[in-house]
Amino acid sequence: MQRFGTLSFGHYGPLGGGRQLTAGDSMLQAIDLAQGMDDLGVNGAYFRVHHFARQQSSPMPLLAAIAARTSRIEVGTGVIDMRYENPLYLAEEAASVDLISGGRLALGVSRGSPESVVRGYETFGYEAEDPRGADLAREHFDLFLRAIDGEGLAERDSSSPFGGGSGMQRIEPHSPGLRSRVWWGAGNRDSAEWAGRMGVNLMSSTLLTSADGRPFDILQAEQIDAFRASWGEAGHTGEPRVSVSRSIFPLVTAEDHMYFGGRQDGDQIGVIDGMRSTFGKTYAAEPDVLVEQLLADAAIRAADTLMLTIPSQLGVDFNLRVVESFATHVAPALGWAPTTVPSR
Repeated sequence: MQRFGTLSFGHYGPLGGGRQLTAGDSMLQAIDLAQGMDDLGVNGAYFRVHHFARQQSSPMPLLAAIAARTSRIEVGTGVIDMRYENPLYLAEEAASVDLISGGRLALGVSRGSPESVVRGYETFGYEAEDPRGADLAREHFDLFLRAIDGEGLAERDSSSPFGGGSGMQRIEPHSPGLRSRVWWGAGNRDSAEWAGRMGVNLMSSTLLTSADGRPFDILQAEQIDAFRASWGEAGHTGEPRVSVSRSIFPLVTAEDHMYFGGRQDGDQIGVIDGMRSTFGKTYAAEPDVLVEQLLADAAIRAADTLMLTIPSQLGVDFNLRVVESFATHVAPALGWAPTTVPSR
């Protein structure tokens, strides 16, 4: 593990006891938390994207705000549902955030997970033949990649008073190298191999649509191996990045024990999108026990980036303390060093 960050689901709404976390509260707290993590030398702040839900649905303004208030931390998504996206508008937004951040965008996209509405992307104006919209997502993704690669997509108007000329015009702004900062979220081996062939990074999902009795981390490590093999077979150069996400809570204080003591559980089997799936376990233990457990997690060993899913509803102070506990007591034993320490 070379890097770690947080993956926020960004839930807001009633908290109980008459308390309310608004959408504005959620975003402003996310900015404050990212600033605190940047000061700690944490590598990334990533956000889940869900439409028609009390979560982040349009993350680019939030990422731009975080980028403008920080200097080192990577800002990203895990993941944007491409079924809902205008790929050219997304290309413009992504390039803008990448330029504002100085190349710190980690844009995770995918077909998307099940939503709280039926075929919500049709309400956005997009129709798919596939019942889950996989064809639509990949069609949009293909055009998005062409756009960020700088391909000319619209014919110039030679009579225009705003530049004119001839030939094909690319989308602007253009951010060189953005392609290397795009990730595909994959929940099975086939989609991971496809991402490898496409030459983008891999965000391995919090669940895998496979349930053959083997542990989640073993299934996920095999998916990662298949992705890297596919990358190499396609002839791509360089080393692709791979992330996995886990719920990990170092039990350091009495408050930690109150919230998460006894929460450690095994892998879970469930049905999602009509397929039996394996969900990863929650890790909650004293730091020395966590180190031993995480070093034994095959997928964490195989990935370069670990995303900690955080209970964002508990506020900035609580989550920053959880992150600091992990950074202080656990992450160094897994091979991590903060971004505040100059690389040799």
